Amino acid sequence: MAKFSLCLLLLFAVLVGHGIVELEATHHIYSRLQTPQNETKTPWDYRFQPYRTGYHFQPPWHWINGPMIYKGIYHLFYQYNPKGAVWGNIVWAHSTSRDLINWFPHPPTIFPSQKSDVNGCWSGSATILPGEKPVILYTGIDPDKKQVQNIAYPKDLSDPYLKEWVKSDKNPLMAPDNVNNINASSFRDPTTAWQGPDNIWRVAIGSKINDLGFAILYKSKDFLNWVKAKRPLHATRHTGMWECVDFYPVATNSQCGLDTSTLGPNVKHVLKISLDDTKHDYYTIGSYNYTTDKYTPDKGLIDGDAGLKYDYGKFYASKTFFDSAKNRRILWGWINESQSVADDIKKGWAGVQAIPRNIYLDGSGKQLVQWPVSELEQLRSSPPVNVFDKRLEAGELHEVTGVTAAQYRPRWTHAQWLCNTKNASVRGGLGPFGLRVLASSDSQEYTSVFFRVFKKADNKPVVLMCSDQSRSSLNEDNDKTTYGAFVDVDPIKEKLSLRSLIDHSIVESFGGSGRACITARVYPITAIEDKARLYAFNNATEGVTISTLSAWSMKKAQIS
Repeated sequence: MAKFSLCLLLLFAVLVGHGIVELEATHHIYSRLQTPQNETKTPWDYRFQPYRTGYHFQPPWHWINGPMIYKGIYHLFYQYNPKGAVWGNIVWAHSTSRDLINWFPHPPTIFPSQKSDVNGCWSGSATILPGEKPVILYTGIDPDKKQVQNIAYPKDLSDPYLKEWVKSDKNPLMAPDNVNNINASSFRDPTTAWQGPDNIWRVAIGSKINDLGFAILYKSKDFLNWVKAKRPLHATRHTGMWECVDFYPVATNSQCGLDTSTLGPNVKHVLKISLDDTKHDYYTIGSYNYTTDKYTPDKGLIDGDAGLKYDYGKFYASKTFFDSAKNRRILWGWINESQSVADDIKKGWAGVQAIPRNIYLDGSGKQLVQWPVSELEQLRSSPPVNVFDKRLEAGELHEVTGVTAAQYRPRWTHAQWLCNTKNASVRGGLGPFGLRVLASSDSQEYTSVFFRVFKKADNKPVVLMCSDQSRSSLNEDNDKTTYGAFVDVDPIKEKLSLRSLIDHSIVESFGGSGRACITARVYPITAIEDKARLYAFNNATEGVTISTLSAWSMKKAQIS
């Protein structure tokens, strides 16, 4: 088989009965961008890279972690260690694209060069000011190891690639002191700014005091002189440090995206927080009162660890931006590693970006829906492998052939605990059924993405989606956590859908048309390249029918 990627869309008709960071770590000063003398040769075999992705963004090597669009060109800024595959020496790397899939690299845009960032340039966000003038607010680490907020501007606005940036002499613009009661070691990651009807700019910055996590609010009339508000935008106890805060509006009557400053009667707001204690991204949907600058989650939604997640697997430090060219909001997220640091160093890189996702409010108003951007479909190799009305009897395993299975795209209690307790090997009445991906021919290695259907006491069905990594690799040093989420669908009234993006070491799955997302990072030893297999399976005691299965091998994206 050819060595390229695959895409799969799977619809099940359930017949009952008869029928995408920041990490806290020691930071090392990095003042020169050239490769050190003792690293002039790569310490890994670059010819054999079975785990490098084919269409997920990652730099050629080493470690990665404020997207925007300017003059029709997409910009991805990301935290990057040019010296190695572990945390440290962080600079802002920069790549551009015209389609969110194929990327071209540029020199790093921001690196330690001022007193206010001499010990590091950490996360931040881009904002487009009036007159199409982009700026970046970012966290710097000063000589006293305090976290402060800085600003940078493009050197030449006529350059659509924005290759050079300059920093303000006024940096830092926001800093902790004895008066404003800010934790100097927990004050980072400014959001994209938004402007109210009063023409005053606002920006939120993650922080904590003891176990109280909150988003500090600052205001400015000119984007240079910022004043801390009297109260935070929002705060929640027992959540710890809020990293990479994101705050943006969503339409209640449309799937279109909204500019970050949009207010109105058909608008809700989303507050996303990346919890440092759990390394997951959580969000609530609620109301924002710009006169009081207070955000209030909708009734019934939970702040923190027990709340809604963008993605119930490996997905952290995410960031959205408004794509003004296509009137949509795009979500980027970081897929962190499941291998040991020693393995990361051996393979020469660590960290990958998830496929950018279109994100909008579900029709119920109770959650967000995510779906891979349509531009990804340009990588499909045609024609697809199709399976229609395939009945899977109890215990049946059906191999899907004709695609490259190493890189493809197949389209009331604690969910993760349930998925661990009832993994793919535990038979039930209706489930598990789904996909077995990156599988070896002898079934020693495989990752299972599947559904189970339960009945509550009132006889209403509950759908559980699981991504079971327990047998994903013979390497016992890997993190093989099993992930789970409940999917808000009624399988009696609609078909269960599963779309999975498989890309060598990534299994990125979307259940229920994007109502639940689970991303896994897996490193099989034998099920690699042309030895990887793909199966549809049903390990339930009842039969299920695959009404439609479509699988595409995927071409490699241009990511230089």
